[in-house]
Amino acid sequence: MYGAAVDPEHDSATGRKRSQRPQRTHHEVADALRARIRSGALTPGARMPTQARLAEEFGVERGVVRQALRVLQSEQLLTHVSKGSPARVAPDPARALTGGPEAPPLPTTVTLAPRIARAFAAEHVEIDAVCLTSVSLTLAIGEPLREIHAGRLKPARVDVRVLLPSRDIDLAFPVPVAGPRGDDLVHERWLTMRNAQGQVLRHNLLALRSTHGIDVRVTFRALPFTPPVKLYLLNGREALFAYYTLTRREAEIGREQLEMYDAQGTRSMLFSFRQGAGPRDTTFVEQSHLWFDALWETISSELALGG
Repeated sequence: MYGAAVDPEHDSATGRKRSQRPQRTHHEVADALRARIRSGALTPGARMPTQARLAEEFGVERGVVRQALRVLQSEQLLTHVSKGSPARVAPDPARALTGGPEAPPLPTTVTLAPRIARAFAAEHVEIDAVCLTSVSLTLAIGEPLREIHAGRLKPARVDVRVLLPSRDIDLAFPVPVAGPRGDDLVHERWLTMRNAQGQVLRHNLLALRSTHGIDVRVTFRALPFTPPVKLYLLNGREALFAYYTLTRREAEIGREQLEMYDAQGTRSMLFSFRQGAGPRDTTFVEQSHLWFDALWETISSELALGG
């Protein structure tokens, strides 16, 4: 019945490993099961092997299997994931699979929240972000927070690092179309938004310490330049990248109608790159992490989300 899910490293008669190898991570188990769903070896609606059988097959603890199944559930590839009964393949996994890294890019408001929720299925959540303000990230965090409060997600640790432009620089955008006139008003409006969104993000995440006993760290640092792109790095395995495209628009600021060049980041199209999806994707994820860490450790500075 579960023959399609048997790992070729195991002898079908004895269940013993044919060769010794380091214990797999839950990401590797999820990747293997996802590949079987994608290939059709695990068909829509089919019952999965029990967690005990999968743990034996992959040579891991049941907790690792449980994390892998939760990842696939967050990707809408599995249903009925619980400790009591075997999970089932989703009725239409092809629809969920089209949302993978090979899918066309979608606006940040569509793409980021489910990707963040999927990242929160991990035991240790790591999110790094470079952006103009953290509004998109703050909105996207709402989905995994709801899942945590509902008891469907429970990471042990969450580490979030965010790079934002410094308040002390001349921003490339947003800026008034007319030049220096109104520049202080536009800058102050951006600064207020930067600080407010960052404070909300930090407060909502740190609240998980007292409500759910999750070890949470949220850190902001300031960049000496305006980032022309936005980047989100999730658990060291996925990079979401978007260009800030400038538009010319009017806004009322301080009782004055000002025309300015600005970027609406929530509408930016996010391109997804996933480690293991191919050499180009893997290299992009690795280089993005090197770039982020270099900025964090060298030219960025302390950032206070004050007034």
